[in-house]
Amino acid sequence: MPFCASCGAQVEGSFCAKCGTRVGAAASAPGSMPASGPAVQAAPMADNVASALCYALGFITGIIFLVLAPYNRNPTIRFHAFQSIFLSVAFIALRIIVGILIGAMGLFSFFFIYSLISLAGLALWIYMLLMTYQGKTIVLPIIGPIAQQQARV
Repeated sequence: MPFCASCGAQVEGSFCAKCGTRVGAAASAPGSMPASGPAVQAAPMADNVASALCYALGFITGIIFLVLAPYNRNPTIRFHAFQSIFLSVAFIALRIIVGILIGAMGLFSFFFIYSLISLAGLALWIYMLLMTYQGKTIVLPIIGPIAQQQARV
């Protein structure tokens, strides 16, 4: 029966029951870490968290997740990143166009319609954040299919 090189106890398997040292391994000081071995890497974020973060700051976080190495290869995260970028650009363009078209109508109507568009954009942003965090994929009517096509690449 083999004996542990660290503590001298009898060993019946691959590891010493008393100190936990592997039998047959080079003796090292008790409690010390092995000199070589693979480095432990932090696990990337879960898909639902990374996908929800794509919407956090609009096109900025969408672009960030398209650039970051472990996430830009995941089709789900790529879809949400592209959809976030397209949604942000569409919303900014809509606000500019409505601002130009309604600007001549008067201050009250301009403020009212512009505020409704902003409130609808905020509600859609919160909805997309929550649904994506829950793991649901919401494909928006016009920009969703374009984002799906871009995510496949």
